[in-house]
Amino acid sequence: MPRDDLRDALEQVITVFDLGEYEVTAYLAVLEHGELSASELSEHTDIPQPRVYDTVRSLSDVGLVELKDSRPMTVLAIDPREAFDDVQSSLDSLVDDLSRRYTAPTRKPEAVSLVKSRPTILRYLEDIITAAEYELMLSLTPRLLDRFEDALRSVHDEGVAIEIVLSPAAKAPPAGEFDYRGLATTVKGRRGITTPVVAVADGNYSMYATRESVRGNNDRYGVIFNRSELGFLVSGFLNTVLWTTAETIVGNGEDLSFPRRYGTIRRCISDLQALDGEFYAAIEGRDVESGDPRVVEGRIVEAEFGRNREVATLTVDGEDGRVAVGDRVAAYEDIEAFTISVGRDEPPTT
Repeated sequence: MPRDDLRDALEQVITVFDLGEYEVTAYLAVLEHGELSASELSEHTDIPQPRVYDTVRSLSDVGLVELKDSRPMTVLAIDPREAFDDVQSSLDSLVDDLSRRYTAPTRKPEAVSLVKSRPTILRYLEDIITAAEYELMLSLTPRLLDRFEDALRSVHDEGVAIEIVLSPAAKAPPAGEFDYRGLATTVKGRRGITTPVVAVADGNYSMYATRESVRGNNDRYGVIFNRSELGFLVSGFLNTVLWTTAETIVGNGEDLSFPRRYGTIRRCISDLQALDGEFYAAIEGRDVESGDPRVVEGRIVEAEFGRNREVATLTVDGEDGRVAVGDRVAAYEDIEAFTISVGRDEPPTT
């Protein structure tokens, strides 16, 4: 479509959808009654009599009503399927042409970004889902699960371990009616309608958004953490508050293949506590006291949570003896873990 034609088409579509308050009110009244005279339209609505004629002419100009040249003038409803048919065709063509001209900008968030726009929040949510390389943890509404089902299945097919909390649980599809295992490792349902939308990819790219912001309330917000140490707050909240207060819909049981890689220690410990056998770990992190990078390999001798999962510790028997491994910003342990790789029989390659 030539540039001038594209501009004309865009202006035409905008005109149809840019109806004022009077136009919207008048249009709905005419649809409800089939036909109305100007005086009847004024009686059925709050539109002042002097504004009625200009209002219905605007509707006629964009093809939403028909004006019958009679005395008094009568406004006739047009079947919306007919009235909007041309608009829909024009819009489809317009969107296709605009898409061909679209050059996607680079949208990389800062370490911490505050966003309020619903489309932006949903875009970041999708970006976090597709960015996951080995671990993805989510708190979603059933509607968002439906929206991102294909993306989740694709990421799951690539071997990413996915854990999902759905809320409200009452609206989540029953396990027998939905293929949860095709898109997640574990799915839980949580009661309540105020559970926030949360996403954490590989323990370092995450978001927290209120339900209201996802519904489009611009007075609410979402926060994006991109490779920020503050991101552990999102992960910790999801693990300790949301995950522990949810009921299992589909569990992974013992159907886990190794070696596995973890970005959050709590998910690692949860898996190990549900399994039997001997496991080995390779941990990349840093020394809690010195802050120096550190790698530890060895047999896992303990995997335990403190009260309310506030503390999570792996104890590894390495070359230099037993080492306590904690999560991000660990204080009690010897090592703050960034990534944890776990295997059977021997430490996996880092």
